Amino acid sequence: MQGPRPVVLSGPSGAGKSTLLKKLLKDYENIFGFSVSHTTRQPRPGEVNGKDYHFVTREEMQKEIDAGEFIEHAEFSGNMYGTSKGAVQAVQAQNQICVLDIDIQGVKNIKRTDLNPIYISVQPPSIDILEKRLRDRKTETEESLLKRLTAARVDLELSKEPGLFDVVIINDDLEKAYSELKEMLLE
Repeated sequence: MQGPRPVVLSGPSGAGKSTLLKKLLKDYENIFGFSVSHTTRQPRPGEVNGKDYHFVTREEMQKEIDAGEFIEHAEFSGNMYGTSKGAVQAVQAQNQICVLDIDIQGVKNIKRTDLNPIYISVQPPSIDILEKRLRDRKTETEESLLKRLTAARVDLELSKEPGLFDVVIINDDLEKAYSELKEMLLE
């Protein structure tokens, strides 16, 4: 993969990755570009195919994975998610720094590739605050919320592995977290 070094943002659902990413892409739209992931889940209200995700069938995605078209992929709550080589190359073709939003499984998979990104973990101040954020979204059933919280606990535990992340940002204050993110990336 050619071009500037990509950035991997990781962290549990509700940690604030998407909010930080939206601010970064708005403030630095010519510098950073978002790698649009593929998923087999249904779009949430307001999500746009090709902008938020590439919404595909399980069969389509499996065929591309088998053909070696994905940098990383994982399954969560019965749905597949992944980053295609094409999605990263599309951003790099615009001469932008590619930003990937990836779960901890994906981070470990990317460590085995030649992508060589900057790894950033965005974390909530606590599981209780994370639970409140997820509940406030009102997009989850009780069952899916509990699955996300269980996954978050595992995610936060795994993220402690030495050398896995270049920086950890605790998102207890959005502006402070955004400043830390910018400081890290503008280097």
